[in-house]
Amino acid sequence: MSTIKVNTIDNNGSNVDFPNKLTVRGNAIEQGYTASGTEPSSPSEGDFWWDSTNEVIYQYINGEFKTISAAAKVVWGHDRGLTFGGDNTGSGAKTNVIEYFNIASSSNAADFGDTTEGCRAAGAVSSKSRIVYAQGLNSNGDADNANEYVTPSTTGNATDFGDRTLAVNWLAGCSDGSRGVQAGGYNSTANQRYNTIDYITIASTGNSTDFGDLTNTVASLAGANDATRGIFAGGSPSISNVIQYITIQTAGNATDFGDLTQANNDLGGSGDTTRSVFSGGRATGSYTTTNVIEYITTQTLGNGTDFGDLLAGAYYVAQTGNNDIGVVCGGYVSAVQNVIQKFTYQTAANATDHGDLTDSKFQFAASSGNAS
Repeated sequence: MSTIKVNTIDNNGSNVDFPNKLTVRGNAIEQGYTASGTEPSSPSEGDFWWDSTNEVIYQYINGEFKTISAAAKVVWGHDRGLTFGGDNTGSGAKTNVIEYFNIASSSNAADFGDTTEGCRAAGAVSSKSRIVYAQGLNSNGDADNANEYVTPSTTGNATDFGDRTLAVNWLAGCSDGSRGVQAGGYNSTANQRYNTIDYITIASTGNSTDFGDLTNTVASLAGANDATRGIFAGGSPSISNVIQYITIQTAGNATDFGDLTQANNDLGGSGDTTRSVFSGGRATGSYTTTNVIEYITTQTLGNGTDFGDLLAGAYYVAQTGNNDIGVVCGGYVSAVQNVIQKFTYQTAANATDHGDLTDSKFQFAASSGNAS
């Protein structure tokens, strides 16, 4: 193998252009590329493409674009956190409020818009440019099957997305940025919990499609994910410690992953590219409110590990995050809460204060996306 080493380039005249958009200009070598949200047409061997939608670098090698990014980044959300609906009284109210805040720096929430009706929402999933959330209990007090969506970078009201295969509330969601998966839930009219898993393509409005089944019939569970694997943890009845997983792009039934450190339901969940973190909830057989935060390594089967504590125990929290920071919003302790707490995914420690919601609430959904 031969090696060419260049210490200095002197070329003060015209540019020298090489194949694959490589240019020698003055004393610099510049590598050109195509920036677009879709794959370039008619590429040549060695061409570079910056996928501006998912923030990934590709090079065209042997007839296909291959990823050459040094490290994975979260593509199922970003720095703008949003919350949807909820009970702001503790007595069964259903708000239609959507609010937003900056995850990357401590801040209070502000008004974003409204859901189509008052609801207790659950199971939000997202890409960077769209958030889809499940209407849980609607303004009539009935379990709903509607999905709605917003564009996180543009404040405004929600729009109908399509219908899920079942009308349930207290379900959980996960997403790889392309496919959103919603699982479990409870229908109060039928007094029944379900093991159903549905999926949607986030970029395309429409009805949900059957994905498979959870390992148990369960509601009030938490969802989290990395780039390929979805995690569902805890839930009720009988307060579960079960952690189970799916491969988001492969429809099928969930598989056992391990156990939480304690049986828990009404908890929050979110993840970065390597860890899934769960917080709060009601643990043990007496439904005792817990302040525990625990985590798993999403690609490694096993039981949960202690991460730290919330500022105070709370259940029916809403949790989301960006590349680095997880946020836990609201919930119920002895009263409805408005606090936003935060932690760093890769640093096990207690949560700290991030800011406040515009109103106290619980039984609501949270997700994140691009701010612009």
